[in-house]
Amino acid sequence: MLVYCLLLQDFSIYTHEVDHIIAIKHGGESSLDNLALSCLSCNRHKGSDFATLDQTTKEIVPLFNPRRQIWDEHFYIKNANIEGKTQIGQATARLLQFNAPNRVLQRQVLINQGQYP
Repeated sequence: MLVYCLLLQDFSIYTHEVDHIIAIKHGGESSLDNLALSCLSCNRHKGSDFATLDQTTKEIVPLFNPRRQIWDEHFYIKNANIEGKTQIGQATARLLQFNAPNRVLQRQVLINQGQYP
């Protein structure tokens, strides 16, 4: 199950990785309900984080949890950018750097070829 940026393994240079949604060091387990397939970029940016600060309110906001939440309820795609619909979506998109220029360019190419999402 792909969960964060929706990039398929077939279109990634690097092998996708298994992400602990809640890292082991934070009490997460290596069980199916706490694991998600993640592209290298998403996994590296997320690291062991499960929350971040909202840039406006400075409140702690949990990151998107692909095992408990639905992608389309938190994100939408506009002009190859992944935008957050909710505070969780916005925080996740920012922290995982969904819209870094190289990632948007790759997404646009895949969209043009009918290969994304």
